[in-house]
Amino acid sequence: MPTIHLTTVIHAPIERVFDLSRSITLHKRSMAHVKEEAIKGRVNGLISENETVTWRARHLGKMREFTSRITEMRSPAYFCDEMEQGDFSYLRHEHHFKVIDNGTIAIDIMEFGVPYGFLGRLVDRFYLRRYMCNLLQLRNRTIKEYAETEKWRVILD
Repeated sequence: MPTIHLTTVIHAPIERVFDLSRSITLHKRSMAHVKEEAIKGRVNGLISENETVTWRARHLGKMREFTSRITEMRSPAYFCDEMEQGDFSYLRHEHHFKVIDNGTIAIDIMEFGVPYGFLGRLVDRFYLRRYMCNLLQLRNRTIKEYAETEKWRVILD
């Protein structure tokens, strides 16, 4: 099963980073290039435990829908979202947050499975894993940009 592990240092308080990481509004901003929109469930504000969100976006040349649920949450250190419906055979994304002297370390661990047997594994090996990693890196850069400047106030105030 493919796994992506990212670590991002963010010079901001853990509570701010945690809340920006679960902001539907900020997620939409970070994924504007794929025209990602929240269309069902929690469609704005901060998503919480046991809530779902359905996203619609253009990925890999096609409009796709993806529904995830927050299955665990321990504020401000951790939350996990898992796919309920979408193109993957399985997807679990853990978000860990740890306080450091000058801010917060955000750790993403994403595991996913691809359908379509051998063909799916080929697409994953040569394209999908890098594509997903790039999306997570872009999202984390956006969180970092907002958390480390006064931009966070637009999202959380």
